[in-house]
Amino acid sequence: MSRRSGGLIGAWAEAQRQQQRQAEARRTAVVRDRQRAEREQRAYERDMARMHREQRAEYRRRREADVLRRTQELDARVAELEGLLAAGCGAPAFRVSALRRDESVEPFSPGPLGRPVVMPDPALYQAQGGWTASGRAQAEREARARYERDWYAAQAAESRRAEQLREYRRQYDEWAAATVRQAREHNAGLAGLAEAMRRGEPETVVEFFSAALYASSAWPEGFPREVSAAYDRGARQLVLDWALPGFDVVPEAKGVRYLVGTDQEKPVPRPVTQRRALYRDVVAQCVLLALREVFVADEAGALGSVALNGFVDDRDPATGRPARVVLATVTVEREVFEGLHLELVDAVECLTVALRGQLSARPDQRAAVRPVRSPDRVGSGVASHGGGEEPDLLAMDPVEFEGLVAELFRARGLQAVTTQRSNDGGVDVDAVDPDPISGGSIIVQVKRYRNTVPPSAVRDLYGTVQGAGANKGVLVTTSGFGPGSYAFANGKPLTLVSGPELVDLLHRHGLRGRLGNTSSATGAATATGPGTGPGARAGTATGTGAGTAAGSDPGPGASHASVDDDTADFNVLGMDWSGSVALDVCALVCTGSRVIGDDHFVFFNNPGTPDGSVRMMRAFSGDRAAVRVEFDGLPERADRLVLVAAVDPEVNPDADLSGFTDAGIRLRDASGVELDRLTVSDGRAGETALVLGSFRRRAGGDWDFVLGGKGYPGGLAALVGDFGIEVA
Repeated sequence: MSRRSGGLIGAWAEAQRQQQRQAEARRTAVVRDRQRAEREQRAYERDMARMHREQRAEYRRRREADVLRRTQELDARVAELEGLLAAGCGAPAFRVSALRRDESVEPFSPGPLGRPVVMPDPALYQAQGGWTASGRAQAEREARARYERDWYAAQAAESRRAEQLREYRRQYDEWAAATVRQAREHNAGLAGLAEAMRRGEPETVVEFFSAALYASSAWPEGFPREVSAAYDRGARQLVLDWALPGFDVVPEAKGVRYLVGTDQEKPVPRPVTQRRALYRDVVAQCVLLALREVFVADEAGALGSVALNGFVDDRDPATGRPARVVLATVTVEREVFEGLHLELVDAVECLTVALRGQLSARPDQRAAVRPVRSPDRVGSGVASHGGGEEPDLLAMDPVEFEGLVAELFRARGLQAVTTQRSNDGGVDVDAVDPDPISGGSIIVQVKRYRNTVPPSAVRDLYGTVQGAGANKGVLVTTSGFGPGSYAFANGKPLTLVSGPELVDLLHRHGLRGRLGNTSSATGAATATGPGTGPGARAGTATGTGAGTAAGSDPGPGASHASVDDDTADFNVLGMDWSGSVALDVCALVCTGSRVIGDDHFVFFNNPGTPDGSVRMMRAFSGDRAAVRVEFDGLPERADRLVLVAAVDPEVNPDADLSGFTDAGIRLRDASGVELDRLTVSDGRAGETALVLGSFRRRAGGDWDFVLGGKGYPGGLAALVGDFGIEVA
């Protein structure tokens, strides 16, 4: 009995020991897992702390690198200002020869047309098959027939090639002759310019040296280029007023520091005395550099001396009106100036001691000096850019107006001169953009008009550009251009500059001009890329109006446009489409999305607006409906002209617009010459009216065409209802 009890107790005790060991093992595992997790957490926290330290260090490095870069930029700007004269002395001199055109042309290269058509090889046309005599004979006849067919086709192709080659050669010869002729005429004009310089003609001398200053590459970006000049022929002296940069050209900050504690950047101010001294030195360098640009450009020896006044634009403290403050003035004889080594001199000492000029003691405070001589006291031959009332461009002498346009191009960094009044080949100003990538020769025509420039003038300019082999053409006017002109210029190397845009460009480049009684006008400058201009885009700037159903009478009040029409400038819109569906083409003159009034909804029962700016008319040949539009005559509050088409319910009561395809608007000038074709949306099944597109007035007064496409199952009544017209 005791042995049995002892065995049971021993088994129970063993089981307890096993459970205890398992529990201890579990506790040990839990402790081990917790310790491992704690180690991993501590390692993670150490890694995160290290990463944050590295991130903070990297952020600090970036901020310090940024302030270092900005400090280096300030140092580089100061170094550029300190070395302005030395660097400018290395700039190339302005020469008339830079405007010469190459009188050679590309050799004739017919390309594929120069390769004769290969005749078929008889050896490749052997009889195939035929086991019998008759079979072989048949195969030989078929082979012979194939050879003869291909031979005649090759002969016909060769004849066509030869004819095309002759025509291409004829066109090349005409182009080459015209190009060489234009180049020779242009170069002959330059020879006349050089001769006028040798004779000392005041207008030519003033224009030439103004161009030299404008075209110089010695001036840093942002420096003003504004000049007034006159030439004293008797004294052989050129008198100049040349614009100087303002005090802000010298940076206020000496450097930039990064404050780690506040995570801020703090500019380090430049000492005031250092800034004043540097600006005074820059003023002296600008005067000496302007003198250098003038003297080195004088190949003809027209100058015995130069009187130069360096000025800044400011306000008269007594009147508050704009005024010029002369900060430096000097008169220099050629012999004295040629004895200087400008790249080695101290600018202030050279100007005030060697040349005995006057330099403001405190130019930063606009302390003025008295000019030794000013252009307005010389007499004739003054090219003025400031002071007094702005000249009226509409009343300006044509020659002076061309000279002003040439000066505008020079102010934009181009080389430009006006051409001779005779044999100019339709060119008023010859310009050259020196940019090695986007530059090239530019032909400029100037139109001092009061009425809208006709599209024919734009076409003539394009022909001149092609004939001269120029890179681009620019047409400048005091008036404006119609949509036909912009549509023709679209996609071509032409730029159109209207009157308001011209005034804006003049003012932005320190020149002066106004249109009539308005002292200034705003307008966006044209685009510089090739082939662009105000309003230039795909399908740009055109007009619309009312039309009639195909084959129908245009109705009372309709007219046919002609060159003798009483309106000075208008466009004809010819509508054409595929399919037999009869349509009414109508127009709505709107402000926003609402028609101005019922009388400005032009359709078959109202063939014209009260002012006649939109009228129905008989279509030209090839058009199925036509209208005429005077965009300049539209009401001032009108900013949109919407063109729509609807199925004529009397002619096709059951039709829809599924047959309205391949539709387009032919833009014509007043004589009916097609200028462009605008593609419009096709119709869809179930719809009986469609918005073709709208012509929207831009801020500058030009018009853009915006494609439509919204259709209406309810016909014309539903469409015009969306534009605020109540249909009974």
